[in-house]
Amino acid sequence: MSQTTGKYVPHLPSMQALCELNYSRFLRMLPDCDTRSLTYRFSVAGQFTYCVTIDEAARYTTTLTVEQVNIGAPAYLKPSMSVRLYHDARMAEVITSQNTGAFKPSYDYPNNKMRQRNEKLMINIFLAEWLQFCLKNKPTVSAPV
Repeated sequence: MSQTTGKYVPHLPSMQALCELNYSRFLRMLPDCDTRSLTYRFSVAGQFTYCVTIDEAARYTTTLTVEQVNIGAPAYLKPSMSVRLYHDARMAEVITSQNTGAFKPSYDYPNNKMRQRNEKLMINIFLAEWLQFCLKNKPTVSAPV
């Protein structure tokens, strides 16, 4: 409860804590996350298939593409995002999602693209929830492809 309004205000994690959590979860799922041009295909709960492709691997960073590959769903219903792993800081951050381009730390509201004030935080929360779902349901890794 907020002391000023009396309404429930959900506690959101800090961006730094969230990015550190996402990094540790990625390391549990992808043991070779520093190998360039490697693709993992995951099947989760027997009905969801995702590909995680390592697009770029450098000494301190790795850039991944995470996308759902289920064949019958339209493209706008298939989550897709680019994630950068910062190995020196031990953090993972969503850099683009659904081909929308890079996110600002925050947005004025309202804005031309109708982005939420904390859109960058929310998409990183989505990544954290997806990674938790995958780890909880023990994904079957059918590759590196």
